[in-house]
Amino acid sequence: MQTQDKRSHTRRKVFAITAGAAALGLGVTATVAAWTDTEWVFGGDGAGGPGVGTSTFSIQQNTVAPFGAGTWTDEADNPGGEIVFENTGIDATALTPGDSVYAQVALRTSTTSVAGDVDLQPAVPAAGIAADDPAGLLFAALDVRVVTDDAAFTCDASAFSGAPGAPALIADGPLATTGGSAAQALAAAAGSVQYYCFEVTLPDPVPLAGGTTIDDYMGLSIAPAWEFQAES
Repeated sequence: MQTQDKRSHTRRKVFAITAGAAALGLGVTATVAAWTDTEWVFGGDGAGGPGVGTSTFSIQQNTVAPFGAGTWTDEADNPGGEIVFENTGIDATALTPGDSVYAQVALRTSTTSVAGDVDLQPAVPAAGIAADDPAGLLFAALDVRVVTDDAAFTCDASAFSGAPGAPALIADGPLATTGGSAAQALAAAAGSVQYYCFEVTLPDPVPLAGGTTIDDYMGLSIAPAWEFQAES
């Protein structure tokens, strides 16, 4: 009899605790809250600034001899900077068969750039420059040669002598299809300069396109543009 009373009391106690927990909204399986905390880090430069970024690669050109410090520019789009072809006693805008004219440009990386290589592409018509060669006869008839060196040199016929120590010939052929045969290295942060000399020649005899005569090549004008493709 005492055992039965004890069991009844225990059941009533458990029921009372369960009912009380439900009344408090705790549920039968209540949990205890825990402390939380977080820690953060960031990639810095040791002085509180950003510590991860990208390098800069940019080349510049100079078309004004003797290529002083104040005449370097960025010309990323066709037609780009202007180089003026000339030769003593020859008007570059009035060539006759056998005439050659010369123009020069210098390239370097910018003062904040990493190092890279540069490669000369074949000429294309200059964008936005009015020319008078509707059938492309003069553009197809002209020849081009290009020499280059990492030291300044005189840009005239003597630069194409091929003698020991002379600038290296990197282009020799038809204007419309001839690009550089090798790339040139440019040091980082304007650490080196690469000099280029262009020679444009109207051959003698003029290579006539089918169905044309020499008269069709007279009084024409073009503005060739060259791209130097650069890669870091």
